[in-house]
Amino acid sequence: MAGERSKTSMFSTGRRTGGAAPRRVNIRLREESLLEKAFDLAQSPRVAWSVVILAGFIILGTLLVVWARERPLVAVGRVMNSTRLVRLTMSAEDRALTDAAREAARQRTPRTYVADPTFFDELRNSLDSLPRALASAKSLSDVDPRLRDQYGLTEASLAALQAEGAGEARRWSELVNSFVTLLQARPLLDEQTFQRATTEGLSPTVKLVIGKQDRGIMRSDVINIEDPRLSQALDSIARDAGFAAGPLRQVVVGRVLSSVRPTYRFDEAQTTSDQNTAAAEVTPKYRINPEGQPIFRRGDVLTATALDLYSAEISHFIQNAPAWQVWLRRASLGAAVLAIAAALGGYTALFAPRIRRNPARVAGAAGILLGTLAAAVFGSAADPTLMAVTAVCPTVFAAVIFAVTYDQRVALAFGTLHGVLVCVALDQGVGTFATIVTGVGVAVWNLKEIRGRDDLFRTGLYVGLSLALATALVGFIDRPINDQVLKETLVDALFAAAGGLVIGGVTLFILPAIERWFDVVTGMTLIELRDSKHPLLRELLQRAPGTYNHSLTVASIAEAAADAIGANGLLTYVGALYHDVGKMNKPEYFVENQRGGVNKHDKLTPAMSLLVIVGHVKDGMELAREFGLPRQIQHFIESHHGTTLVEYFFQRAQEQALAQARREKAGEEGEVDDALPPDPAYVPDEFEYRYPGPKPRTREAAIVMLSDAIESTTRTLAEPTPARIETVVGTLANRRLLDGQFDECDITLKDLARITESIAKSVTSFYHGRVMYKSTSDMTKARA
Repeated sequence: MAGERSKTSMFSTGRRTGGAAPRRVNIRLREESLLEKAFDLAQSPRVAWSVVILAGFIILGTLLVVWARERPLVAVGRVMNSTRLVRLTMSAEDRALTDAAREAARQRTPRTYVADPTFFDELRNSLDSLPRALASAKSLSDVDPRLRDQYGLTEASLAALQAEGAGEARRWSELVNSFVTLLQARPLLDEQTFQRATTEGLSPTVKLVIGKQDRGIMRSDVINIEDPRLSQALDSIARDAGFAAGPLRQVVVGRVLSSVRPTYRFDEAQTTSDQNTAAAEVTPKYRINPEGQPIFRRGDVLTATALDLYSAEISHFIQNAPAWQVWLRRASLGAAVLAIAAALGGYTALFAPRIRRNPARVAGAAGILLGTLAAAVFGSAADPTLMAVTAVCPTVFAAVIFAVTYDQRVALAFGTLHGVLVCVALDQGVGTFATIVTGVGVAVWNLKEIRGRDDLFRTGLYVGLSLALATALVGFIDRPINDQVLKETLVDALFAAAGGLVIGGVTLFILPAIERWFDVVTGMTLIELRDSKHPLLRELLQRAPGTYNHSLTVASIAEAAADAIGANGLLTYVGALYHDVGKMNKPEYFVENQRGGVNKHDKLTPAMSLLVIVGHVKDGMELAREFGLPRQIQHFIESHHGTTLVEYFFQRAQEQALAQARREKAGEEGEVDDALPPDPAYVPDEFEYRYPGPKPRTREAAIVMLSDAIESTTRTLAEPTPARIETVVGTLANRRLLDGQFDECDITLKDLARITESIAKSVTSFYHGRVMYKSTSDMTKARA
């Protein structure tokens, strides 16, 4: 058997055939030592690939760990759990001073206002053409009423305008242009815009944009159009433009007042752009931070300034510290990764044969561990506030994957070691590691077998509750106690609980992909395959009912035996259900489907019968692939006979060959003595009458092989008493053992003893003898 070392005891498989020496097998009686197992592994060709994968894991893991340790994994606004000091005197930017200087630059930037060119063009044109328009009017009644209202015309102002029209036109145009130009320098703003223009910012000026030109004016020159003193301000502008006091000035002011509206609008986009430009031109403000200066202390609430200083201190130390200090730390982290990787590799080599035998599975396991490590590292770096989730849940998720794909021991070992790796990467203490181990342990404990969606939901719920409790306890033990820490701890516990539920949900969602990628079958799939309504089982029942009943009996026997040694009982049961599906192609050639009459094998030669009997394994594999049975179930079909001898037809072939040889001998020499030994030349080769294999590679497949042989043999017993059944069970088990059928699986002699004991009990319960009751006449005579 694969897991045991052999002694020198040798046993023959039986009679001598064909002149060949009796075959001998080793009975392995003691466990290999660790050194012997290591030596055996070193000689395997798969070791080279495993070493390459392990080296890649160490390199990538070290890069992730070093990268994470050189990041400030703390969050603004949280209470700090430890104190950090400046390790080297450094000049670091004081973000608060820099931000204050840049904000001051923004406030000193003038606000920008854009002119309304339509207003000024209309005002200039209307005033410039007014004297000519009124030149022919003889009195005020001849003027359009709208013009009278718009300009506030009177007889005096009409006469003054006509006088200007009769004079030099150039002088009037210059006065109008001067007035419009001065008005452009005195923005008319609505109430709210005026309030913001005069109160916001520190600049004493505002910027006016007129067309493609801009100019600055004092904020005091801005005019509120709703100010009662507006007419006085306009009168002052007209006076400065050269209009003398009198009717003409009143006309100009009246024209503006008749249709007064804001002459400028606030350009927020340009103002913001100017402010940002001014802020960008401010040089950063630096401050000297001496060695030993606290960056933050335990119990402090982290500020943005402290975080910036912490980030700068890390970069400064890496760039300016002696190289040996930086690389010694990095080498130490690499050594820690190497130690953890060695532990993972050693455990895999010694206690995880399903992984170590396949380099692809080794690579898959390494990929899961690296992927979850990367998720923990990058997730924590992206948002340290969620470290209660990002530092714990990836490891628990990895453990769940290993529990589903391999077994609980592998999941627990890998999860624990991965937790150590995560804590090293994220600079976490014993508290975080305890939380990780709690989550891993609860997840593994609940995933012994997945028989339904409820199992994964329950696992997610239990993991979430355990993580929440562990997070809260660790927070109350390790962190400084105050109101904010209490709030943070409770929030972290809620996030941890949500993380546990997410793990269960994600696992349920990707479970089909996990089964496909890792070539495993879970309890949920096995439950579906166990259903008697499965198309292949229904077809087996219809075409070979005897084989179907035989499979049900074998399944029950094998499941009990698997449970007796701690193997996967559900997998064993389902594998036994499908192990003989190949018989449905020719059911009448198998005894359990024969209902009396002529045995079809009587008309066939032993060689032809052998092809039919052995062919049911090949037919079963074709049906399994056609119906999409998992690879693990297919192994039960191909290995349930291993490489055993088809004894009945081998003996028939021997007898026929011997009879043929004697007939030929009698024809040549006359009468021949029947007691003479057979001539080896006429005896068929035993190898030709063996199943092609393979031998069982798992304990479950070995149990089905033994249960199948014992059930078939026991069914032929005339009186299946417990003693006879025990004899049959022991004989067949020893025969399979000595025939080397268990050499490729990890079944032990102790397991084999328990299996035979369980099978004997199960078969006895199925085929126990009946009590012989007396006839009625005998009972009457006895009473008389």
